[in-house]
Amino acid sequence: MPRSSGRRLTVAVLTAAALAVTTAACSSGGGTTTGAAGTGTYTIWDPYPQFDAASPWAKLLDSCGSQAGVTVKRTTFDTSDLTNKALLAAQQNNAPDVLVVDNPVVSTLAEAGALTSTDVNKIDTSAAAPNLLAGGQTGGRTYGTPIGANTLALYYNKDVLTAAGVDISSVKDWASLTAALAKVKAVGRKGITFSAIGTEEGSFQFLPWFWGSGAELTKLNSPEAASALSLWTGWLKSGYAPNSVLQNTQTTSWQEFATGQYAFAENGTWQLANAKKAGFAYGVIPVPASNGGTAAAPTGGEFVTVPVQAKTDRYSVSQKIVTCLTSADSSFTTDQTLSYIAPTEAVQSKQVAADAELKSWVDAVKAAKGRTSDNLGTKYPKISEPLWGAVQAALSGSKSPQDALSAAQSAVR
Repeated sequence: MPRSSGRRLTVAVLTAAALAVTTAACSSGGGTTTGAAGTGTYTIWDPYPQFDAASPWAKLLDSCGSQAGVTVKRTTFDTSDLTNKALLAAQQNNAPDVLVVDNPVVSTLAEAGALTSTDVNKIDTSAAAPNLLAGGQTGGRTYGTPIGANTLALYYNKDVLTAAGVDISSVKDWASLTAALAKVKAVGRKGITFSAIGTEEGSFQFLPWFWGSGAELTKLNSPEAASALSLWTGWLKSGYAPNSVLQNTQTTSWQEFATGQYAFAENGTWQLANAKKAGFAYGVIPVPASNGGTAAAPTGGEFVTVPVQAKTDRYSVSQKIVTCLTSADSSFTTDQTLSYIAPTEAVQSKQVAADAELKSWVDAVKAAKGRTSDNLGTKYPKISEPLWGAVQAALSGSKSPQDALSAAQSAVR
């Protein structure tokens, strides 16, 4: 439950929690002003500094403000900086009217008492996919609505697989994927690259395999979790994945795949434009679960939220702005611009109709889940850091997968 509007924020603690979860998924603000509801200026903060005033996104904000009968004042921040600014603004009772924020941070801001729930702001979230909406839920309440989602899947190089005699349709689970990697290595090509760096990016990339094993974040040292980490360590020992994964970010991992030497790369929706410029034929499949099917991958992407205001009559206009920003027509344009998959089935269908290559990503997003889902909320950062430490320890060979995960579980306790 969030604190009351007369909240006291422990900014240092909350900022540390927020910073731990804002760097994994790519996505690439102001204070309130005087004036009666329905007139004057309404402030919006967003994490898209790459989009200037002439961009479709900025024009959409202006249009939604005009439709609500107000002027929009937009301020942009880097994702991590936005979280810090939002916490400080809440402490100073100077929050923006509308805040677009990375989805794992929603629970941090909500539990700090900085955001209004949909019970208060009256935002209709009924069309949003439940698995995506869960990223903005804590304590039984919903705080905002997703603007779109990105996630992880496996890109593959068609030429490399053809040379190795691998039919991509045969890759359905961990055993068949590992068999494909063995064939690729046998013909002198490279297997799979990913990011296992000791940051949130490492946890983010490990989660599809962790969840795909049937493991849960509340029990890091389960046999299922150990099987997922053993999969990765086995790939390194067999030479199917390079040792560089220990230092790879998602960007450097992609750069390895872009050389054309690798059969597979785990990466996100945000690399689609780069994939089309890679110079070789590629495809995408969802990350397979251990025994088949699609593994749940973590969601990236932002929520549109309404921060707590001293003048509560402003919420009605903020609600109109948010509704406009997340309408079906706006969602299609915005998600195409951001390389996101829309949060509603209707717009997802429209995206696939416009670009059939997005079908694999829609399937991956439908199976995805928020890192703070399962009512973890602000507990997630306390779990993620020991988890990425365990991945590093196992892949470097300093600990066995089981011992590394047992140490991580002890750290969480």
